[in-house]
Amino acid sequence: MSRTDVEVAALAARAAADVLLPLLHAGELHDEALGDAGDAAAQAAIAAVLAEHRPDDAVFSEEAVDDPARLTADRLWIVDPLDGTREYRSGDRHDWAVHVALWERSADDLTAAAVGLPALGEVVTTDPAPVVPPVPAGPLRVAVSRSRPPAQARAAADALGAVLVPLGSAGYKTLAVVRGEADAYVHAGGMYQWDSAAPVAVARAAGLFTSRLDGSPLQYAVPDAWLPDLVVCRPELAARVLAAVRTGA
Repeated sequence: MSRTDVEVAALAARAAADVLLPLLHAGELHDEALGDAGDAAAQAAIAAVLAEHRPDDAVFSEEAVDDPARLTADRLWIVDPLDGTREYRSGDRHDWAVHVALWERSADDLTAAAVGLPALGEVVTTDPAPVVPPVPAGPLRVAVSRSRPPAQARAAADALGAVLVPLGSAGYKTLAVVRGEADAYVHAGGMYQWDSAAPVAVARAAGLFTSRLDGSPLQYAVPDAWLPDLVVCRPELAARVLAAVRTGA
């Protein structure tokens, strides 16, 4: 049976979860050894799914050698097999993720994606698109890095009268806005295309605003894998967040 691109993305994300969780719960590996084993096992699981269902497509993954052929490919899967290795190997955190996104030249954009949240038993996709919950009572919330909250995020929080919500992986912080656990995510410390491609695609499908800190579009499938900064937020907050991060730059 032929599968859609979103179904393939979700299948790959679940395949990664199916190897990551048993490895974690076995308790035989710890710290860096567990993280390295998780990265390798998830990469192999995703690669196997894509090789079976989309053998002609190019793949750009954090855990694989960068093939220059991706730069001329019409269809490119952008993959992070384990986003948030530190959180994963801690054994008691849920804020890590699996990213599988498809970029297509015909659209010059991301067209399908799935983000696995294995510790929560969830896979969130672009279709059906998730529904962002209403804003709850209380101050707005800005998701930030647990270890390195940027000045721009603090500036945004101050401008919005918001509180900072420290979380783990980049993917989970983006999904925190999708899931209604935060109202914005501001990142200024740099990341790579695979750190945000799938979560950004899911966020867009849910109707959220995404951009660079200067308001310019996020670009994927470009030669430089580095993506310096990122904003994801509820659309009604976008102008205020972008104005605030400019003051905090």
